[in-house]
Amino acid sequence: MRTARTLLALAVAAALSACATTETRLPAVELPAMTGAPVPAIDRWWIQFEDPQLTALIEEALAANVDLRIAVVRIDEARANLRLARSYQYPTVDADLRAARARRSDATEPRFPGPLITDNYAAGLNVAYEVDLWGRLRASSAAAQAALLATRYSAETVRTVLAAQVADAYFTLLGFDAELRLSRETLATRIESVSLQKQRFDAGLIGDYELRLAEAERATVAASVPPLERAVAQTESALAVLAGRSPRAVFAPEVGRDAGLKVDGPGPTVPAGLPSDLVARRPDIRQAEANLVAANARIDEARAQYFPAVTLTARLGGASSELADLFSGPGLIWSVAGSLFQPVFGAGRIASQVDAATAQRQQAELAYVRAVQGAFQDVHNALVAHRSARDSYIAQQDRRAQFSEALRLAELRYEAGYTSYIEVLDNQRNLLDAERARLVALRARQGALVDLYKALGGGWSPEQFAQR
Repeated sequence: MRTARTLLALAVAAALSACATTETRLPAVELPAMTGAPVPAIDRWWIQFEDPQLTALIEEALAANVDLRIAVVRIDEARANLRLARSYQYPTVDADLRAARARRSDATEPRFPGPLITDNYAAGLNVAYEVDLWGRLRASSAAAQAALLATRYSAETVRTVLAAQVADAYFTLLGFDAELRLSRETLATRIESVSLQKQRFDAGLIGDYELRLAEAERATVAASVPPLERAVAQTESALAVLAGRSPRAVFAPEVGRDAGLKVDGPGPTVPAGLPSDLVARRPDIRQAEANLVAANARIDEARAQYFPAVTLTARLGGASSELADLFSGPGLIWSVAGSLFQPVFGAGRIASQVDAATAQRQQAELAYVRAVQGAFQDVHNALVAHRSARDSYIAQQDRRAQFSEALRLAELRYEAGYTSYIEVLDNQRNLLDAERARLVALRARQGALVDLYKALGGGWSPEQFAQR
Protein backbone atom coordinates (compact mmCIF):
# COMPACT_ATOMS: atom_id res chain seq x y z
CA MET A 1 0.00 0.00 0.00
CA ARG A 2 2.79 2.37 0.90
CA THR A 3 4.58 1.51 -2.35
CA ALA A 4 1.47 2.29 -4.36
CA ARG A 5 1.11 5.68 -2.65
CA THR A 6 4.77 6.46 -3.32
CA LEU A 7 4.40 5.60 -7.00
CA LEU A 8 1.27 7.73 -7.20
CA ALA A 9 3.07 10.69 -5.62
CA LEU A 10 5.96 10.32 -8.06
CA ALA A 11 3.55 10.14 -10.98
CA VAL A 12 1.78 13.32 -9.86
CA ALA A 13 5.12 15.10 -9.37
CA ALA A 14 6.26 14.02 -12.82
CA ALA A 15 2.99 15.19 -14.34
CA LEU A 16 3.20 18.58 -12.66
CA SER A 17 6.81 18.90 -13.80
CA ALA A 18 5.84 18.01 -17.37
CA CYS A 19 3.11 20.64 -17.34
CA ALA A 20 5.38 23.48 -16.24
CA THR A 21 5.16 26.51 -18.46
CA THR A 22 7.68 26.48 -21.28
CA GLU A 23 10.07 29.41 -20.95
CA THR A 24 10.24 31.66 -23.99
CA ARG A 25 13.80 32.21 -25.12
CA LEU A 26 14.55 34.42 -28.08
CA PRO A 27 16.81 32.83 -30.67
CA ALA A 28 20.43 33.93 -30.46
CA VAL A 29 21.09 36.48 -33.18
CA GLU A 30 24.45 38.14 -33.78
CA LEU A 31 23.72 41.85 -33.93
CA PRO A 32 25.96 44.70 -35.10
CA ALA A 33 27.13 47.28 -32.60
CA MET A 34 24.37 49.76 -31.81
CA THR A 35 26.16 52.69 -30.26
CA GLY A 36 23.98 55.56 -31.40
CA ALA A 37 21.58 57.28 -29.05
CA PRO A 38 17.83 56.80 -29.53
CA VAL A 39 16.53 58.98 -32.35
CA PRO A 40 14.53 61.93 -30.96
CA ALA A 41 11.14 62.98 -32.39
CA ILE A 42 10.75 59.73 -34.29
CA ASP A 43 7.14 59.06 -33.30
CA ARG A 44 5.79 61.83 -35.57
CA TRP A 45 8.81 62.21 -37.82
CA TRP A 46 6.78 63.79 -40.63
CA ILE A 47 6.43 67.09 -38.77
CA GLN A 48 10.17 67.62 -39.23
CA PHE A 49 9.54 68.27 -42.93
CA GLU A 50 7.65 71.41 -41.80
CA ASP A 51 4.90 70.84 -44.36
CA PRO A 52 1.38 71.33 -42.93
CA GLN A 53 -0.20 69.64 -45.94
CA LEU A 54 1.90 66.50 -45.44
CA THR A 55 1.08 66.41 -41.72
CA ALA A 56 -2.64 66.81 -42.43
CA LEU A 57 -2.60 64.01 -45.02
CA ILE A 58 -0.79 61.56 -42.75
CA GLU A 59 -3.04 62.28 -39.79
CA GLU A 60 -6.09 61.89 -42.05
CA ALA A 61 -4.77 58.52 -43.22
CA LEU A 62 -4.03 57.35 -39.67
CA ALA A 63 -7.63 58.15 -38.76
CA ALA A 64 -9.47 56.76 -41.79
CA ASN A 65 -7.30 54.41 -43.86
CA VAL A 66 -9.18 51.18 -44.59
CA ASP A 67 -6.19 48.85 -44.10
CA LEU A 68 -5.46 50.40 -40.71
CA ARG A 69 -9.11 50.14 -39.71
CA ILE A 70 -9.06 46.45 -40.65
CA ALA A 71 -5.98 46.00 -38.47
CA VAL A 72 -7.78 47.69 -35.55
CA VAL A 73 -10.83 45.46 -36.00
CA ARG A 74 -8.51 42.45 -35.88
CA ILE A 75 -7.41 43.70 -32.46
CA ASP A 76 -11.05 43.60 -31.36
CA GLU A 77 -11.28 40.04 -32.67
CA ALA A 78 -8.13 39.00 -30.79
CA ARG A 79 -9.42 40.67 -27.63
CA ALA A 80 -12.69 38.73 -27.93
CA ASN A 81 -10.72 35.50 -28.40
CA LEU A 82 -8.80 36.28 -25.21
CA ARG A 83 -12.04 36.77 -23.28
CA LEU A 84 -13.29 33.48 -24.71
CA ALA A 85 -10.14 31.63 -23.64
CA ARG A 86 -10.33 33.09 -20.15
CA SER A 87 -14.00 32.19 -19.79
CA TYR A 88 -13.14 28.47 -19.75
CA GLN A 89 -11.25 28.99 -16.48
CA TYR A 90 -14.48 29.88 -14.67
CA PRO A 91 -17.56 27.80 -13.83
CA THR A 92 -20.46 27.78 -16.25
CA VAL A 93 -24.01 28.20 -14.96
CA ASP A 94 -26.94 27.20 -17.15
CA ALA A 95 -30.67 27.26 -16.49
CA ASP A 96 -33.13 24.85 -18.08
CA LEU A 97 -36.89 24.46 -18.05
CA ARG A 98 -38.61 21.40 -19.54
CA ALA A 99 -42.26 20.53 -19.98
CA ALA A 100 -43.58 17.30 -21.48
CA ARG A 101 -46.96 15.57 -21.96
CA ALA A 102 -47.17 11.89 -22.88
CA ARG A 103 -49.86 9.23 -23.42
CA ARG A 104 -49.09 5.61 -22.73
CA SER A 105 -50.63 2.72 -24.59
CA ASP A 106 -53.84 1.27 -23.19
CA ALA A 107 -53.34 -1.93 -25.18
CA THR A 108 -50.37 -3.24 -23.24
CA GLU A 109 -50.59 -6.33 -21.09
CA PRO A 110 -50.74 -6.15 -18.18
CA ARG A 111 -52.56 -2.86 -17.94
CA PHE A 112 -51.00 -0.34 -15.57
CA PRO A 113 -53.13 1.68 -13.24
CA GLY A 114 -53.23 5.42 -13.44
CA PRO A 115 -54.08 7.95 -16.12
CA LEU A 116 -53.17 7.34 -19.71
CA ILE A 117 -51.95 10.93 -20.19
CA THR A 118 -49.29 12.36 -17.86
CA ASP A 119 -47.48 15.68 -17.53
CA ASN A 120 -43.88 16.19 -16.48
CA TYR A 121 -42.21 19.47 -15.56
CA ALA A 122 -38.59 20.10 -14.58
CA ALA A 123 -36.44 23.18 -13.98
CA GLY A 124 -33.05 23.77 -12.50
CA LEU A 125 -29.60 25.36 -12.50
CA ASN A 126 -26.63 23.39 -13.78
CA VAL A 127 -23.07 24.28 -12.72
CA ALA A 128 -19.96 22.83 -14.36
CA TYR A 129 -16.32 23.56 -13.66
CA GLU A 130 -13.15 22.05 -15.10
CA VAL A 131 -10.33 21.96 -12.57
CA ASP A 132 -7.25 23.19 -14.41
CA LEU A 133 -4.75 20.94 -12.65
CA TRP A 134 -2.33 20.71 -15.55
CA GLY A 135 -2.49 24.32 -16.79
CA ARG A 136 -4.17 23.61 -20.13
CA LEU A 137 -6.68 26.42 -19.74
CA ARG A 138 -4.04 28.80 -18.39
CA ALA A 139 -1.83 28.01 -21.38
CA SER A 140 -4.74 28.67 -23.73
CA SER A 141 -5.31 32.07 -22.10
CA ALA A 142 -1.59 32.87 -22.27
CA ALA A 143 -1.54 32.02 -25.99
CA ALA A 144 -4.57 34.25 -26.59
CA GLN A 145 -2.95 37.07 -24.59
CA ALA A 146 0.23 36.85 -26.68
CA ALA A 147 -1.83 36.67 -29.87
CA LEU A 148 -3.62 39.88 -28.86
CA LEU A 149 -0.30 41.58 -28.25
CA ALA A 150 0.99 40.39 -31.63
CA THR A 151 -2.13 41.75 -33.32
CA ARG A 152 -1.63 45.13 -31.68
CA TYR A 153 1.98 45.22 -32.86
CA SER A 154 0.76 44.26 -36.32
CA ALA A 155 -1.51 47.32 -36.31
CA GLU A 156 1.45 49.49 -35.29
CA THR A 157 3.40 48.05 -38.22
CA VAL A 158 0.54 49.06 -40.50
CA ARG A 159 0.68 52.57 -39.01
CA THR A 160 4.41 52.82 -39.65
CA VAL A 161 4.13 51.63 -43.24
CA LEU A 162 1.05 53.77 -43.89
CA ALA A 163 2.71 57.00 -42.75
CA ALA A 164 5.69 56.25 -44.99
CA GLN A 165 3.45 55.41 -47.95
CA VAL A 166 1.56 58.69 -47.61
CA ALA A 167 4.77 60.71 -47.32
CA ASP A 168 6.36 58.89 -50.26
CA ALA A 169 3.28 59.41 -52.44
CA TYR A 170 3.08 63.06 -51.39
CA PHE A 171 6.69 63.79 -52.34
CA THR A 172 6.16 61.87 -55.58
CA LEU A 173 3.20 64.13 -56.31
CA LEU A 174 5.28 67.23 -55.59
CA GLY A 175 7.97 65.87 -57.91
CA PHE A 176 5.46 65.30 -60.72
CA ASP A 177 4.05 68.79 -60.11
CA ALA A 178 7.52 70.29 -60.47
CA GLU A 179 8.27 68.29 -63.63
CA LEU A 180 4.91 69.23 -65.13
CA ARG A 181 5.46 72.88 -64.31
CA LEU A 182 8.93 72.71 -65.84
CA SER A 183 7.61 71.05 -69.02
CA ARG A 184 4.85 73.63 -69.43
CA GLU A 185 7.23 76.53 -68.89
CA THR A 186 9.73 75.00 -71.29
CA LEU A 187 6.97 74.40 -73.85
CA ALA A 188 6.07 78.08 -73.68
CA THR A 189 9.67 79.05 -74.40
CA ARG A 190 9.88 76.51 -77.23
CA ILE A 191 6.74 77.98 -78.80
CA GLU A 192 8.30 81.44 -78.64
CA SER A 193 11.51 80.03 -80.11
CA VAL A 194 9.65 78.46 -83.02
CA SER A 195 7.85 81.74 -83.66
CA LEU A 196 11.17 83.60 -83.69
CA GLN A 197 12.77 81.01 -85.96
CA LYS A 198 9.77 81.26 -88.30
CA GLN A 199 10.31 84.99 -88.59
CA ARG A 200 13.99 84.42 -89.35
CA PHE A 201 13.10 81.77 -91.91
CA ASP A 202 10.65 84.12 -93.62
CA ALA A 203 13.39 86.77 -93.65
CA GLY A 204 15.80 84.32 -95.26
CA LEU A 205 18.21 84.37 -92.30
CA ILE A 206 18.00 80.62 -91.62
CA GLY A 207 17.19 77.56 -93.66
CA ASP A 208 14.38 75.07 -93.46
CA TYR A 209 16.56 72.61 -91.51
CA GLU A 210 16.96 74.84 -88.46
CA LEU A 211 13.24 75.69 -88.45
CA ARG A 212 12.32 72.00 -88.50
CA LEU A 213 14.70 71.31 -85.62
CA ALA A 214 13.04 74.02 -83.54
CA GLU A 215 9.60 72.63 -84.32
CA ALA A 216 10.74 69.09 -83.45
CA GLU A 217 12.10 70.29 -80.13
CA ARG A 218 8.78 71.99 -79.37
CA ALA A 219 6.90 68.77 -80.21
CA THR A 220 9.25 66.74 -77.99
CA VAL A 221 8.54 68.95 -75.00
CA ALA A 222 4.80 68.98 -75.78
CA ALA A 223 4.79 65.16 -75.79
CA SER A 224 6.17 65.09 -72.25
CA VAL A 225 3.21 67.01 -70.80
CA PRO A 226 0.36 64.42 -71.07
CA PRO A 227 2.27 61.59 -69.28
CA LEU A 228 3.08 63.96 -66.43
CA GLU A 229 -0.55 65.09 -66.21
CA ARG A 230 -1.57 61.43 -66.04
CA ALA A 231 1.01 60.75 -63.32
CA VAL A 232 -0.25 63.70 -61.26
CA ALA A 233 -3.87 62.54 -61.52
CA GLN A 234 -3.03 58.93 -60.63
CA THR A 235 -0.88 59.94 -57.66
CA GLU A 236 -3.66 62.21 -56.36
CA SER A 237 -6.06 59.28 -56.55
CA ALA A 238 -3.57 57.01 -54.76
CA LEU A 239 -3.24 59.56 -51.96
CA ALA A 240 -7.02 59.78 -51.65
CA VAL A 241 -7.15 55.99 -51.21
CA LEU A 242 -4.39 56.05 -48.60
CA ALA A 243 -6.23 58.81 -46.76
CA GLY A 244 -9.33 56.61 -46.57
CA ARG A 245 -11.58 58.94 -48.52
CA SER A 246 -14.88 58.01 -50.15
CA PRO A 247 -15.03 56.48 -53.65
CA ARG A 248 -16.34 59.79 -54.99
CA ALA A 249 -13.33 61.60 -53.54
CA VAL A 250 -11.04 58.91 -54.96
CA PHE A 251 -12.56 59.35 -58.43
CA ALA A 252 -12.31 63.14 -58.26
CA PRO A 253 -9.42 63.68 -55.83
CA GLU A 254 -8.53 67.03 -54.35
CA VAL A 255 -5.17 66.82 -52.64
CA GLY A 256 -3.75 69.97 -51.12
CA ARG A 257 0.01 70.40 -51.25
CA ASP A 258 2.74 72.89 -50.66
CA ALA A 259 4.26 74.96 -53.43
CA GLY A 260 6.85 72.33 -54.22
CA LEU A 261 9.72 70.20 -53.02
CA LYS A 262 11.67 72.06 -50.38
CA VAL A 263 15.42 72.42 -50.72
CA ASP A 264 16.33 75.02 -48.12
CA GLY A 265 16.34 74.56 -44.37
CA PRO A 266 18.04 72.02 -42.13
CA GLY A 267 15.42 69.35 -42.77
CA PRO A 268 14.85 66.23 -40.65
CA THR A 269 17.62 65.00 -38.38
CA VAL A 270 19.49 61.98 -39.71
CA PRO A 271 20.77 59.61 -37.01
CA ALA A 272 24.45 58.75 -36.85
CA GLY A 273 25.03 55.01 -36.66
CA LEU A 274 22.52 52.47 -35.38
CA PRO A 275 20.23 53.61 -32.57
CA SER A 276 20.54 51.57 -29.39
CA ASP A 277 16.77 51.00 -29.24
CA LEU A 278 16.38 49.79 -32.83
CA VAL A 279 15.25 46.25 -31.98
CA ALA A 280 12.77 47.52 -29.40
CA ARG A 281 11.45 50.21 -31.73
CA ARG A 282 10.54 47.98 -34.66
CA PRO A 283 6.92 46.83 -34.17
CA ASP A 284 7.41 43.90 -36.56
CA ILE A 285 10.17 42.52 -34.31
CA ARG A 286 7.97 42.95 -31.25
CA GLN A 287 5.19 41.18 -33.11
CA ALA A 288 7.53 38.28 -33.86
CA GLU A 289 8.40 38.06 -30.15
CA ALA A 290 4.73 37.93 -29.17
CA ASN A 291 4.06 35.23 -31.78
CA LEU A 292 6.89 33.18 -30.26
CA VAL A 293 5.37 33.51 -26.79
CA ALA A 294 2.00 32.39 -28.16
CA ALA A 295 3.59 29.40 -29.89
CA ASN A 296 5.25 28.30 -26.62
CA ALA A 297 1.93 28.55 -24.78
CA ARG A 298 0.22 26.41 -27.43
CA ILE A 299 2.81 23.68 -26.83
CA ASP A 300 1.91 23.70 -23.12
CA GLU A 301 -1.78 23.57 -24.04
CA ALA A 302 -1.23 20.57 -26.32
CA ARG A 303 0.92 18.66 -23.80
CA ALA A 304 -1.65 19.11 -21.05
CA GLN A 305 -4.05 16.89 -23.00
CA TYR A 306 -1.95 13.88 -21.98
CA PHE A 307 -3.25 14.19 -18.42
CA PRO A 308 -6.70 13.65 -16.92
CA ALA A 309 -9.41 16.26 -17.26
CA VAL A 310 -11.25 16.70 -13.94
CA THR A 311 -14.75 18.18 -14.16
CA LEU A 312 -17.13 19.01 -11.30
CA THR A 313 -20.86 19.34 -11.94
CA ALA A 314 -23.88 20.19 -9.80
CA ARG A 315 -27.61 20.58 -10.36
CA LEU A 316 -30.30 22.18 -8.22
CA GLY A 317 -33.92 22.34 -9.28
CA GLY A 318 -37.32 20.72 -9.17
CA ALA A 319 -39.39 18.10 -10.97
CA SER A 320 -43.12 17.48 -10.73
CA SER A 321 -46.10 16.26 -12.68
CA GLU A 322 -47.92 19.44 -11.71
CA LEU A 323 -46.56 22.84 -12.66
CA ALA A 324 -47.75 24.33 -9.34
CA ASP A 325 -45.69 21.78 -7.41
CA LEU A 326 -42.51 22.32 -9.42
CA PHE A 327 -40.70 24.32 -6.74
CA SER A 328 -42.40 22.77 -3.72
CA GLY A 329 -40.53 20.80 -1.09
CA PRO A 330 -41.35 17.35 -2.45
CA GLY A 331 -40.31 18.42 -5.98
CA LEU A 332 -36.81 19.51 -4.99
CA ILE A 333 -33.96 17.70 -6.75
CA TRP A 334 -30.20 18.13 -6.54
CA SER A 335 -27.05 16.34 -7.57
CA VAL A 336 -23.28 16.77 -7.22
CA ALA A 337 -20.84 14.81 -9.37
CA GLY A 338 -17.26 14.68 -10.40
CA SER A 339 -15.73 13.07 -13.45
CA LEU A 340 -12.24 12.28 -14.62
CA PHE A 341 -11.46 11.83 -18.28
CA GLN A 342 -8.12 10.23 -19.14
CA PRO A 343 -7.11 9.72 -22.78
CA VAL A 344 -5.91 6.16 -23.29
CA PHE A 345 -5.70 5.59 -27.03
CA GLY A 346 -6.23 8.14 -29.79
CA ALA A 347 -4.05 6.87 -32.63
CA GLY A 348 -1.41 9.51 -31.88
CA ARG A 349 -3.83 12.45 -31.89
CA ILE A 350 -2.32 14.27 -28.91
CA ALA A 351 1.26 13.54 -29.98
CA SER A 352 0.46 14.93 -33.41
CA GLN A 353 -0.96 18.09 -31.85
CA VAL A 354 2.17 18.51 -29.74
CA ASP A 355 4.38 17.97 -32.81
CA ALA A 356 2.34 20.50 -34.77
CA ALA A 357 2.62 23.07 -31.96
CA THR A 358 6.36 22.44 -31.73
CA ALA A 359 6.73 22.97 -35.47
CA GLN A 360 4.76 26.21 -35.16
CA ARG A 361 7.15 27.38 -32.46
CA GLN A 362 10.11 26.60 -34.73
CA GLN A 363 8.43 28.64 -37.44
CA ALA A 364 7.94 31.49 -34.95
CA GLU A 365 11.63 31.34 -34.01
CA LEU A 366 12.67 31.51 -37.65
CA ALA A 367 10.18 34.32 -38.26
CA TYR A 368 11.81 36.26 -35.41
CA VAL A 369 15.27 35.76 -36.93
CA ARG A 370 13.92 36.85 -40.31
CA ALA A 371 12.31 39.94 -38.77
CA VAL A 372 15.61 40.97 -37.16
CA GLN A 373 17.49 40.33 -40.40
CA GLY A 374 14.96 42.37 -42.33
CA ALA A 375 15.15 45.23 -39.83
CA PHE A 376 18.90 45.63 -40.10
CA GLN A 377 18.78 45.21 -43.86
CA ASP A 378 16.15 47.97 -44.06
CA VAL A 379 18.25 50.32 -41.93
CA HIS A 380 21.43 49.50 -43.85
CA ASN A 381 19.78 50.09 -47.21
CA ALA A 382 18.07 53.26 -46.00
CA LEU A 383 21.32 54.75 -44.67
CA VAL A 384 23.13 53.91 -47.92
CA ALA A 385 20.27 55.30 -49.99
CA HIS A 386 20.23 58.50 -47.95
CA ARG A 387 23.94 59.15 -48.46
CA SER A 388 23.69 58.23 -52.13
CA ALA A 389 20.64 60.45 -52.72
CA ARG A 390 22.29 63.39 -50.96
CA ASP A 391 25.48 63.11 -53.02
CA SER A 392 23.49 62.59 -56.21
CA TYR A 393 21.41 65.70 -55.60
CA ILE A 394 24.52 67.81 -55.02
CA ALA A 395 26.02 66.51 -58.27
CA GLN A 396 22.80 67.14 -60.20
CA GLN A 397 22.67 70.69 -58.90
CA ASP A 398 26.19 71.29 -60.15
CA ARG A 399 25.35 69.65 -63.49
CA ARG A 400 22.34 71.89 -63.96
CA ALA A 401 24.39 74.99 -63.15
CA GLN A 402 27.03 74.03 -65.71
CA PHE A 403 24.48 73.40 -68.47
CA SER A 404 22.74 76.67 -67.65
CA GLU A 405 26.02 78.52 -68.16
CA ALA A 406 26.72 76.52 -71.34
CA LEU A 407 23.33 77.55 -72.74
CA ARG A 408 24.01 81.19 -71.96
CA LEU A 409 27.33 81.03 -73.80
CA ALA A 410 25.78 79.15 -76.76
CA GLU A 411 23.10 81.82 -77.12
CA LEU A 412 25.78 84.54 -77.10
CA ARG A 413 27.79 82.66 -79.74
CA TYR A 414 24.69 82.17 -81.87
CA GLU A 415 23.67 85.82 -81.65
CA ALA A 416 27.23 86.82 -82.60
CA GLY A 417 27.09 84.49 -85.60
CA TYR A 418 29.89 82.18 -84.44
CA THR A 419 27.76 79.02 -84.37
CA SER A 420 24.52 77.57 -85.69
CA TYR A 421 21.22 77.30 -83.93
CA ILE A 422 21.79 73.56 -83.53
CA GLU A 423 24.26 74.26 -80.74
CA VAL A 424 21.62 76.30 -78.90
CA LEU A 425 19.08 73.51 -79.28
CA ASP A 426 21.54 70.95 -77.96
CA ASN A 427 22.25 73.03 -74.89
CA GLN A 428 18.56 73.73 -74.31
CA ARG A 429 17.91 70.00 -74.44
CA ASN A 430 20.79 69.31 -72.06
CA LEU A 431 19.60 71.92 -69.59
CA LEU A 432 16.06 70.52 -69.63
CA ASP A 433 17.37 67.00 -68.99
CA ALA A 434 19.61 68.29 -66.21
CA GLU A 435 16.72 70.11 -64.52
CA ARG A 436 14.55 67.01 -64.73
CA ALA A 437 17.35 64.90 -63.28
CA ARG A 438 17.77 67.43 -60.46
CA LEU A 439 14.07 67.16 -59.60
CA VAL A 440 14.27 63.38 -59.63
CA ALA A 441 17.31 63.50 -57.35
CA LEU A 442 15.51 65.87 -54.98
CA ARG A 443 12.51 63.55 -54.90
CA ALA A 444 14.84 60.61 -54.21
CA ARG A 445 16.46 62.53 -51.34
CA GLN A 446 13.10 63.14 -49.68
CA GLY A 447 12.06 59.54 -50.27
CA ALA A 448 15.30 58.25 -48.74
CA LEU A 449 14.55 60.21 -45.57
CA VAL A 450 11.07 58.69 -45.41
CA ASP A 451 12.46 55.18 -45.90
CA LEU A 452 15.05 55.78 -43.19
CA TYR A 453 12.47 56.77 -40.59
CA LYS A 454 10.29 53.83 -41.57
CA ALA A 455 13.29 51.49 -41.21
CA LEU A 456 14.01 52.92 -37.76
CA GLY A 457 10.49 52.04 -36.64
CA GLY A 458 9.18 55.59 -36.70
CA GLY A 459 5.51 56.45 -36.68
CA TRP A 460 4.47 54.98 -33.35
CA SER A 461 5.33 55.35 -29.68
CA PRO A 462 6.24 52.31 -27.56
CA GLU A 463 5.46 54.35 -24.43
CA GLN A 464 1.94 55.21 -25.55
CA PHE A 465 1.46 51.64 -26.78
CA ALA A 466 2.21 50.28 -23.32
CA GLN A 467 -0.41 52.58 -21.77
CA ARG A 468 -3.31 51.36 -23.91
